[in-house]
Amino acid sequence: MSESSPDPVDERRWLCRGVRGATTVSANDRDEILASTRQLLALVMRRNEMLPCDIGSATFTVTKDLDAEFPALAARQLGWLDVPLLCSYEVAVPGSLPLCIRILIHWNTDRQQDEIEHVYIKGAKALRPDLSKLPPVDFEELERWIQQQMNEPQPSRPARRS
Repeated sequence: MSESSPDPVDERRWLCRGVRGATTVSANDRDEILASTRQLLALVMRRNEMLPCDIGSATFTVTKDLDAEFPALAARQLGWLDVPLLCSYEVAVPGSLPLCIRILIHWNTDRQQDEIEHVYIKGAKALRPDLSKLPPVDFEELERWIQQQMNEPQPSRPARRS
């Protein structure tokens, strides 16, 4: 690219968008919390063509019955090493869905709000049936993708010109 031609990344209109998702686990088990959270994050990333370098931050909440592990560790395992992450408890409303992990990702993107795909899987489909109409998920293939992400360095945006 010559010095006079504009950088296409700089010409795009970047906005911070919220991307939501949730999943459930069957028990308060460290390995299950991490595996389910990795699956959720992988689906969000793939459905939205999201790169970790474009993520501004992410908040994870869990219901009060989950304390075996921080779900944010799953994001670190997927290569979100420079992304600010926060874990918290979800408000304990009587009758609410138990054993639930929720995410809110702040994503820098040029997509419009109605182009964002939120992901609700497993028992969390009940939270947002209107957003739970994903095509069938091949969880074996998804696990292969997750393992690849965990074993390879994550792509990054080119350095900005000064």
